[in-house]
Amino acid sequence: MPTGPKITFGMIVLNGQPYIEYCLRSIYPFAHEIIVVEGAYWASAELATPHGHSTDDTLAAVKRFQRTEDPRGIVKLVTRDGLWDDLTQQSQAYAQRATGEYLWQVDCDEFYRPQDMQKVIDLLTEDSSITMMTFKAINFIYDIKYRLVSGRDFQCEYVEYRRLFKFGPDYQYIEHEPPTVFDPQGRNLATINHLDKDATARLGIYIYHCWAMFADKVEMKARTYVKRDWEAIAAAMPSWRANWQSLTDPFHLQSDYAYRTWIKRFSGPWPPEVVRLRDDIEAGRADAVLRSNEDVERLLGSFGYRFRRVFVMAWERAKGADSYLRRHCAYRLLRLVIKPPIDLLQWAVRKLKGKP
Repeated sequence: MPTGPKITFGMIVLNGQPYIEYCLRSIYPFAHEIIVVEGAYWASAELATPHGHSTDDTLAAVKRFQRTEDPRGIVKLVTRDGLWDDLTQQSQAYAQRATGEYLWQVDCDEFYRPQDMQKVIDLLTEDSSITMMTFKAINFIYDIKYRLVSGRDFQCEYVEYRRLFKFGPDYQYIEHEPPTVFDPQGRNLATINHLDKDATARLGIYIYHCWAMFADKVEMKARTYVKRDWEAIAAAMPSWRANWQSLTDPFHLQSDYAYRTWIKRFSGPWPPEVVRLRDDIEAGRADAVLRSNEDVERLLGSFGYRFRRVFVMAWERAKGADSYLRRHCAYRLLRLVIKPPIDLLQWAVRKLKGKP
């Protein structure tokens, strides 16, 4: 039985294999309850059955977990016959059923190390005034051995994953993008006592995100995103999908082409269920196929790529710096470049005029 505050885990899922059972297993020891909302909404309708359900065995997997790995009876499955209106409605479906003191939103391809989840629980136990917690993510591409880093991580606040909220009667889940919860007084929890991504990162707490490891999941993301009103991302979808497979441009491996990316090796530590998933895939116990990554290994072993990566990393980090710092650095650089010739010219003029 978990100790500390009661935590409701809420999950939206459509075609959640091969992740769903591993994700449920990873959060189960810490859960007061787990509410899984299954099904498609308008942008993902073509990936679903005519009744709006997963086309893989996600539903069967959740029911199998309830039957074989849920002795406390805390896993609840919410479905509907037909499409959901949007992701906000799906999130509200688990929020309205939540009975915990905190609501922890999790996607089926997101994992945490058990010791990190315990850190979160300890923090909430010690300080009940915390109203929201956000996290940084370690995003895996192709395999858990490779981490994709993006300039977006340094330049865009949206990469702060809003995941955990204080909750209770009369709290309201307002919006999914970004996740927003109001307290009974109508206050946004983000504006009260928000433990942000930098604070949780200093404690070593991250989301381990199996973001783009499988070709079918990349295809699903592409087909869903292209229907959203994100014009820049939708326009880049065909190129992103092809580039993920061919690796022709390793500096644009993210669906948003406004930011450059780079791949780094990742040697762990990983959450146990991520390792278990990887081992089960290799042993044929999980129904998934990892991409052949010989080209990734060649890329990471290439001096040319490593050399270019240094400059791309530096440039993207610089663009994400504070605007004052950017102006200050630009001024110092301009002064360094322009001042010596001006000083030399002034010295020459003085000499011509016979002045010391």
